[in-house]
Amino acid sequence: MVDLRTAMAAAQAEQKRRQDRNPRSPEKKKNRSGADLGIDPFDPVKYVNKERADTASMWLVIVYSLVVTCLMRFVLMPTTTLDKTDVLYLLPLMMMILIPQIHRSVMPERFKEHYTKGTWFKAFFLYTFTFLSFSFLLVNPPFGDIVAPQLADEWGVAIETEDGFLFADENRSNMVTWTLDDSGSVQGDAWLLFGLADNVGANEADVEVRYTFLTETVILSSNSTFWAEHDSDVGGWRTQDNSTAPILLPHPDQDQAMAIYLGDSLSAGEHNIDVTITEDGNPWENTRSYSWTLLVIQG
Repeated sequence: MVDLRTAMAAAQAEQKRRQDRNPRSPEKKKNRSGADLGIDPFDPVKYVNKERADTASMWLVIVYSLVVTCLMRFVLMPTTTLDKTDVLYLLPLMMMILIPQIHRSVMPERFKEHYTKGTWFKAFFLYTFTFLSFSFLLVNPPFGDIVAPQLADEWGVAIETEDGFLFADENRSNMVTWTLDDSGSVQGDAWLLFGLADNVGANEADVEVRYTFLTETVILSSNSTFWAEHDSDVGGWRTQDNSTAPILLPHPDQDQAMAIYLGDSLSAGEHNIDVTITEDGNPWENTRSYSWTLLVIQG
């Protein structure tokens, strides 16, 4: 009779003797590392070539993105109308499908063997974000200007009286309400005041103001000397110091000051004001418009 422990010890000893006689036996390989376990050996030369191939691919994609962006900005953009601006981004983004073919045409043979589907996936992402970055750079100053000047902060209607200027108590984003006293009209000269701000060339914009009351529409121009003549009066309109007046010129040295004379003794009713701003931008003519209302009501 042989017990179980003795039999197991004998089997282990016999297995060890077979491994010692045949080092290439399957049992022996299980205790070894490296290629016998399915692990690829590290090849320094192949690793360096792969890194060089990836670096070359990165720079190729960046240069390709820059070329496509310049073609979009300086060739396609000047010939595209404002109602078809979607093509400026859709067409360049579709051109990423050429990236694999460009690699196969430009790269040396020693690099091509390292390019896989993962390479194209990374190249597509790099191309997309590089194109968007270059695009934002080239359409903004100093390389371009595609946005018209905008309202510097607030706008307002000031009534010039013998005691100075008065503003309406209620000034919303697109409406100013003036409440009359016992008289049937606004007592004093009415001025539309606002400022324009732009990232470059704010003082070069053309501003057209259409003033409509009842059925009559007139085109008004800005008074170029108003702000200089009333500098002591309008100083408080540029900051929060004067709570009764809107902030018209937060950056007086940079903003384009506008003062449009609306008339005197304005009657009760809706006085509509349409402002159109036109700027000779690069490469387009930039436009922006505002619609405001001066509501004069009886108290």
